[in-house]
Amino acid sequence: MVGISLLTLSPGRMGGSERYARGLTTALGRHGRHEYVVALPADVPDAAGGLPLVTAGAPSTSMRLRAFAQAALARRVFDGSTVVHYPLTVPLPYSRHPRIVTLHDVLHRDLPALVPRQVRAFRALAYDLTARRADRVIVPSAFVRERAIVRLGLDRERVHVVPHGVDHDLFHPDDRPREPFLLYPARRWPHKNHAFLFGAFAELRRDRPDLELVLTGEPDSSVLPDGVRSLGYVSAAELAELYRRAAALVFPSRYEGFGWPVLEAMASGCPVAAASGTAVEEVASDAAVFFDPDSATDAVVAIKHALTNAADLGARGIERASTFTWERVARQHDEVYGDLG
Repeated sequence: MVGISLLTLSPGRMGGSERYARGLTTALGRHGRHEYVVALPADVPDAAGGLPLVTAGAPSTSMRLRAFAQAALARRVFDGSTVVHYPLTVPLPYSRHPRIVTLHDVLHRDLPALVPRQVRAFRALAYDLTARRADRVIVPSAFVRERAIVRLGLDRERVHVVPHGVDHDLFHPDDRPREPFLLYPARRWPHKNHAFLFGAFAELRRDRPDLELVLTGEPDSSVLPDGVRSLGYVSAAELAELYRRAAALVFPSRYEGFGWPVLEAMASGCPVAAASGTAVEEVASDAAVFFDPDSATDAVVAIKHALTNAADLGARGIERASTFTWERVARQHDEVYGDLG
């Protein structure tokens, strides 16, 4: 029995790690070969993806009540498991059984100036110490694997690369003509590099005044530059429509452990211009145009290239994205579970 703990899930606030956790449980329910049980907060039972589940106190309950509920949950569930997996990294509830953690990135170690001090302190315990003590560590890219080995001193043999999958039923191309806007779906975290993008976009509009830049993420009350509009939070279905309509995805992020929007855009046939470095180049390979995240001129050249070569990049992206399936994700997770169970 594989125990999967999602007790630290906070819906709508965790970005790609929540997408991964939900995709994983659904994939294991469809393609997994083990028995599983998922531990969840009481208010998000849908995150079990159809697998057997048990629930503990919801996030709205007091910390003391949650601690008691989680301790009881550990006795009820994980004592009957042979392996426990923490897809959201934080090891709650604690288990003495062989433990697997998913480490999504080491941003706080690689670019500490872009991470608040309290977040760095939390990650030092909840991420770094957990990864060092885990029997196996799953990471979404070879980039994260190498950075985790360097920054945390992990044993290379314990770290397994399992790239994420993409929902091809949701993210797919259609035959409609693309519209004159660039898309950037990202929260306004420092490493996402929005200020740089605004500067590059202003330069681009001198030659392409017809273009807009559309943002998604948390609602933005600040005054945005000319031609830039924010849609705030959008549903997955709405985001999929934006990928199918956009002239290109522009992705200037300075640091990514994987790069979900790049994969989703490629699956949707949307041309991609992205910052070089980190895991994005690994995910996109030759299906995107890359630029220096510190050079606005370089970004403008890359975006123009993506717009001019949209058909070719779109076709390459579709082909590249076809290799990222949730069935493969389930199979590779099962291999790691089988090593310990």
